[in-house]
Amino acid sequence: MANPMKIRARAEGDVVEVKVLIAHVMETGQRKNAAGDPIPAHFIQTVEALCNDRTVLSAEWGPAISANPYFAFKFIGAKKGDTVSVTWTDSKGDSRTDEVVIQ
Repeated sequence: MANPMKIRARAEGDVVEVKVLIAHVMETGQRKNAAGDPIPAHFIQTVEALCNDRTVLSAEWGPAISANPYFAFKFIGAKKGDTVSVTWTDSKGDSRTDEVVIQ
């Protein structure tokens, strides 16, 4: 299983800002190892964030995203104490979901 994401969510007025750090190799499939063999592609393909059973972020990623990606986004329609969950799925079928309470 993948390492937990580091997620922070903070509400200021009507706006909630979410910051996420994902531990993932994000291998493009274009590099070669020391023996000259290609390293297989292994990257996050989809990311989704939910708050109160409502999708607040939906993204499709590709191999051009760096290793251990960090991203942030803002949305409205939540308050302190609500829960935000973030889910990713990668090119090998692995996935991870973590959640955080909005501060």
